[in-house]
Amino acid sequence: MYFFLITFTEEHKMSKIKVAVLFGGVSNEHDISLISATNIINAIPADKYEVIPVGITKKGRWLFYPGDVSLIASGKWDSNPDCVPAVILPDPMYKGIVKILDGTYSIAKIDVVFPALHGQHGEDGNIQGLLEMSGIPYVGCGCLASADCMDKAVTHTILEANGVNMARWRLVHESDLNKLDEICDNIAAELDYPLFVKPANSGSSVGVNKADSFEELKDAVKLAFAHDKKVIVEEYIKGRELECAVFGSTNPFASEVGEIISCNEFYDYEAKYILGTSGLSIPAKISDEASKKIRETALYAFKTMGCRGLSRIDFFLKDDGTVILNEINTLPGFTPISMYPKLMENLGISQPELLDRLISLALDEAE
Repeated sequence: MYFFLITFTEEHKMSKIKVAVLFGGVSNEHDISLISATNIINAIPADKYEVIPVGITKKGRWLFYPGDVSLIASGKWDSNPDCVPAVILPDPMYKGIVKILDGTYSIAKIDVVFPALHGQHGEDGNIQGLLEMSGIPYVGCGCLASADCMDKAVTHTILEANGVNMARWRLVHESDLNKLDEICDNIAAELDYPLFVKPANSGSSVGVNKADSFEELKDAVKLAFAHDKKVIVEEYIKGRELECAVFGSTNPFASEVGEIISCNEFYDYEAKYILGTSGLSIPAKISDEASKKIRETALYAFKTMGCRGLSRIDFFLKDDGTVILNEINTLPGFTPISMYPKLMENLGISQPELLDRLISLALDEAE
């Protein structure tokens, strides 16, 4: 009797929490997700967690990936012959990854999901909805907050209605293309050049362009429609680009403010991920008053949008001290140059500890 008691206790101590890390996806931020996932998998404390990597190809196929983690970021992971089709079922009875091989299936039980996904179908409420139905806890914001924060038009509408300063903007629908000249004329007359054009549902500055003239505005809108059926046009804000990390749920806290030192005119996709010459300043060299305002606004926006877990909230700071909220990222990057983990490191929270806290929070929230 004593022997069996000891064996059970030892097994219980040794059992690890099973974390499914989802990566890839069909969005235009697929490649960024691969880099984030690689860093997350490598940094998750191995003594406490067992990682189950599940990749989603650019065509939307789900595959359990048992291979070398270093091959994920290169994009070569899905050519591994040991990859097995895998899905998460919405039926809460299973609560695991269903692996399918030669007409048979097996279920790998999981305790929690870490969606290392960026962009459409990853941080827009879709994957969160599936996980809610499956009954599996997951890291990050819920369905509604994810969807609302992903859609820049919805974010503008909600936050402005709640007193948050944001850039003046106008919304253009794909159905408006037949009268684009008239719409662009009206927008330019109201907001004036230069203008920034963005797909309403996109991240990593994909599809974002600056327009200094009528023709550039039309071209930018058309280009943005390649990424979404809704496009927002914003006034140009001359100011410093600042970011703040928020962590928590019931009582969230905000990090110090970090500043983006872009190597381009603005912090676009090229400046973020290709040129490699942009820099970060942590903490940002700004006044205590500005820092306090940004951190307070970040927390207010986080709560107003119903966020939980984590978000990176981006701002502009104008020369006159005005703080303008730019956008909320509910699944911020975890690449080597990403601001969110670096802001947390500045608080003394290492990346392994941060991931442990995020996973623990997800499990606690599900109880």
